[in-house]
Parts: sequence; structure tokens; C-alpha cells
Amino acid sequence: MKRSSLPQLARRTWPLAAALALVLTLTACGAGFKTVSVKDLRAASEPNRIVLDVREPYEYAAGHIAGARLLPLSQLQSRLDEVPADQPVYVYCHSGNRSKQASEILAKAGKKDIRDVSGGILAWEAAGYPITRE
Repeated sequence: MKRSSLPQLARRTWPLAAALALVLTLTACGAGFKTVSVKDLRAASEPNRIVLDVREPYEYAAGHIAGARLLPLSQLQSRLDEVPADQPVYVYCHSGNRSKQASEILAKAGKKDIRDVSGGILAWEAAGYPITRE
């Protein structure tokens, strides 16, 4: 390889190198929670698991996963003590955005086994799983 072509190579590959460095950094840091599917939640068998619905009360009343506890994202910071630190906690919302935010908050607060349910109640219903209004 000629010396003059080395700077050209560096200019062409630096975005790839920067992206790789970012991925490695984020992987090393860890998100503090796992992302799971609705199928994983449906198959969950931990007897002490908690299913946390972080939507608003009107959304919960329209239909939720049986046994889910309502703890809206808008109230989560002030009610962190209601979430045990040492039990599996499955977090879901409508589509997955708020549950990811809630999972980040819970992980930063020291909760150990947080599982963000990808796709939320929309994915749950699309999979044909039941909801309740009780």
C-alpha cells in the first residue's frame, strides 16, 4: 500500500470505526435491563415476578395484561419504592417507548432484574394473548 493512500483509507473508514467504538462502549456499559418479547412474558414462570404497566390509568382501564400492576411512567420517579429491587419485573406500555424509559429509570435506581417488554400491549394483542378489563 502506498503512503499516499493511507490517509484516503482513514478518511473512508473512520465512520465505521467510530460506529464500532460506540457499539463496543454501549455494550460494555450495559443498559441495566433486558429487552424481552411478549412471548417471553407469556412463558415467564417465576413465581415472584411482577408485571408493571406504565401506561396512564385510562389506558389500563381499556385493557391490560391480567395481574399487571398499574404504575404510570409519569409517577414512577416518586413511587420507586413500590418496585422491589430483587424480583423479576416485566415492564410494558402501549408500544414499547414508555416501558423502555421506565426500565432505564428502574435500572438507574438499582433495581436488579428489569425486563422491558418489546412492542407493549400492541404486540401482546397482535400475538393473540388475552387482556382483561378487571
